Amino acid sequence: MRWAAAGAVALGFLVALEIVARRYGLPGPITSQARELIFLPKSGFVLYAGLALMMVVLTRRERFVAAGAAIGIDAALLLVRWAAGARLTGGHPFGNGALWVICGCAVIAVTRRTGRERVLLLKGVGLSLLLIAGRKTGDTWLLITSKSRPVVLDQYMENADHALGNPSWLVGRALTATGPIGAHLLNFVYGQLPVAAVVVALYQLRRVAVERRFPGHHLVRTFLVIGLLGPAIYMIFPVVGPIYAYGAGNAHWAADHLWLPTQPTGQWAVANLWPDVVPPIHSPQWMPFDRITPRNCMPSLHTAWATTIFVHSRKGPRVLRYAGTFWLVATLAATLGFGYHYGADLVAGVVFALTIEAAVQALDRGGDRSAVRLVAHGTTVFVALLLSYRFLSMEMARHPWVFGPLLLLAMASVIHRFVRYTTLQQPKPAPAPAHVPVPAPSPAPSPSPTSSTGG
Repeated sequence: MRWAAAGAVALGFLVALEIVARRYGLPGPITSQARELIFLPKSGFVLYAGLALMMVVLTRRERFVAAGAAIGIDAALLLVRWAAGARLTGGHPFGNGALWVICGCAVIAVTRRTGRERVLLLKGVGLSLLLIAGRKTGDTWLLITSKSRPVVLDQYMENADHALGNPSWLVGRALTATGPIGAHLLNFVYGQLPVAAVVVALYQLRRVAVERRFPGHHLVRTFLVIGLLGPAIYMIFPVVGPIYAYGAGNAHWAADHLWLPTQPTGQWAVANLWPDVVPPIHSPQWMPFDRITPRNCMPSLHTAWATTIFVHSRKGPRVLRYAGTFWLVATLAATLGFGYHYGADLVAGVVFALTIEAAVQALDRGGDRSAVRLVAHGTTVFVALLLSYRFLSMEMARHPWVFGPLLLLAMASVIHRFVRYTTLQQPKPAPAPAHVPVPAPSPAPSPSPTSSTGG
C-alpha cells in the first residue's frame, strides 16, 4: 500500500509539472522521457544507472540477459541512425536500450510474475524510473524557474558571502591555475553525481536478490526527497550564481579558462568581475535577469546530494568510504570553482541535506523525540540562514569576523546533532557473557605403592 501510494503521488506530481511546463511552452518531464525511447537521450549514463538499480532484484542470469539486451538495442539503434544519416549530436549515442529494458521488465512483472515476485520486480522498476524521472523533473524545474522568476537575489547573496571570505572567487582563481586537467576532472564529478549515488545504492541493495526484499532505508530515498523539495526553495529564493550575476557566463569564461563546453550566457550581469575581482560591499537590491539562466543556487543541491552520498558511504568498505569523501570534496570544489554557487549556498545545502536525511530515517524507524528535535533544529537553522541572507546581508558583509563564525557554528550544530543521532541509532553490540571461573579439576589420586617381596 505504501509503494502504491508513493507511486500515485509521484505520478500526480509529474502530471502537474507537465501541465505547468506546457503553460510556459516547455516540454515536461513525461514528454522528455518518452522522447528518449527513440531519440538520442540527453542522460545516457543516468539511464544505465537506473538499469543497474533495477537489476538488484534480478538473478545473476537475468542480469546478464538484461544488460545484453540493452547493449544490443543501443547497437541496433546506432546502426539504424548511421544508415539513415541522422545527426548523432545533441545527446548520448547510448541509453535507449536501458530504458527499453526497464519498460520491458515492467511488462514482464505485470504479465508473467505473480505474488511477491511481481511486487519485488515492480519495486525495482519503480525505483529506477523514479531516479530517471528525478533527473527530468529537475531539468523541467530549472526551466520553470528561469521563466517564472524575472528577478534574482544575487546581490544579497554576494554581500552575505563576504562573511565567508568570498570562497567562490578564491576557488575560481585556483581552478583556473590548474588548467584543463583539473577542470575536466571536476566537470565529470559534477555532472555524474547520480551515477555516484547509484554506486553507493548498489552496495546498500546488494542483498535484495537474495533476501527478496528491500531494506527499510537507503540512499535513493533521500536522494529523491532532496530533488523533490529543493526546487521549491528555488522558487522562494531565486539566485543564479556568481559566474552569471558577476561574470560573463559560462560561454566566455569557460572557453578562455576551463576549456569546457559552452552554455547559454547570462544577461544583465552586474559586471564582469568573477573570479578576478571581488565586488565591493554595496547596498543590495533585487536585480532583473534573463529568462534563460536557471535560478538554482539556494540551496546547493549538488552539495546536498554529495553530502548524502558521503553519509551513506560511511557504512561501506574502505574503498567506498574514500570514494564518498572524494566525491564530496570534489563536488564542493566544482560548485565554487565553476562559479555556480556562493559559499553561503553550500552551508545551506549541508544543513538541508542532513535535515532531510534525519527526517527520512525517522520515518523509517517510526520516529522518536530525538529525531523530531533534530529535524526541528535543522529546519530552524535553514530558515534562519535564508532570513539572514535576505535581511542581514549588509551587516554580514560589514562584520565578517562575527557572522562568518556564526554561519559555520550553525552548520556545525546540525552536523553535531546528526552525528549524535545516527550514533545512538546504531545497534549496540551484545555484551559479552560474564566470565565465570571454572574450578580446576582436582588431581587424580596417585596409586598407593605396592610392596614387593623378594623371591
